[in-house]
Amino acid sequence: MSTLSSHRPLLVIGGAGYIGSHTVRHLAEAGQPVVVLDNFSLGHRGAIVTPSVTVVAGELSDAELIESLFAEHHFDAVIHFAACSVVGESVAEPLKYYSNNVGAPLVVLEAMRRHRCQSFILSSTAATYGDPVTMPMDERHPQQPINPYGWSKFMLERILTDCQAAWGLRSVALRYFNAAGASEDGLIGEDHHPETHLIPRVLMAITGEIEKITVFGRDYPTPDGTCIRDYIHVLDLATAHAAALAHLRNEGGSLRCNLGTGRGCSVQEIISLAEAVTGKPVPLDYGPRRAGDPPSLVADPTLARTALGWQAAHPDPRFMIETAWRWLTGPQGGRYDRSARAA
Repeated sequence: MSTLSSHRPLLVIGGAGYIGSHTVRHLAEAGQPVVVLDNFSLGHRGAIVTPSVTVVAGELSDAELIESLFAEHHFDAVIHFAACSVVGESVAEPLKYYSNNVGAPLVVLEAMRRHRCQSFILSSTAATYGDPVTMPMDERHPQQPINPYGWSKFMLERILTDCQAAWGLRSVALRYFNAAGASEDGLIGEDHHPETHLIPRVLMAITGEIEKITVFGRDYPTPDGTCIRDYIHVLDLATAHAAALAHLRNEGGSLRCNLGTGRGCSVQEIISLAEAVTGKPVPLDYGPRRAGDPPSLVADPTLARTALGWQAAHPDPRFMIETAWRWLTGPQGGRYDRSARAA
């Protein structure tokens, strides 16, 4: 990473979002020149905390803007985070998801082809697998998404494969499991509206920002009856993107890699850990199972370790909760200044 300052600029699309901002900070602080493109519909200007980063407000679908950025900066690689990612919303508004997650990236891929930019890193998802057939899930697991969000990411992965066959694009698609946590200094963190992820919602219930959480199902075939998920710290996701970038710059081939810890944590365990970290009870109630929620989703991250030299450095869910709590109770109160989006 010490030689990143000698590389050409990197375009990070959606770099003001949750995972994007942590990745941008990690790369920029290591000396990588970074240009962030974000429309700030979901991202936050306040999440870009490294002064060296160039921030451009605009739409990924704006072909004229994209062309001007490539002509000015001569990017050698692109990292793409700018996807809509709420499963329920994707079911209600599938066209929004296919337009934003599949259609819009074609504009940047066309620019990459014209400017001979051959490296693309995709923020993908375990949702491309659909319901688990084997556990833990490795990259050979069948890809049968069960919602438009998963299908949209699956389709873009397919497009990247076709671009490789057509004009030599090399790509790494990183299939996340459950992102969690915040920066250790509490400066940046998770700020979605509305918030749908378990850990921040548990902490929001503790602070009283929401009344309570609902645990959906406690009769699953798991040790405590609640669903098990593989949580991965956002700082580890950031280093995985850096590893993918290094892989492609070293002429590595295209990859599709899971990002997880390889261990699961149940909903009840998250609740108990949150109570231990904060010293406060979690207001909750119990409801029936939600349709489509499998008992367990756990990654096999072996390929990321062997192909990228990456593994999670912060696999302990307690650390994820501690950093999320630090962000939520810090000076920003777990929220960015939304008035800055229009600035």
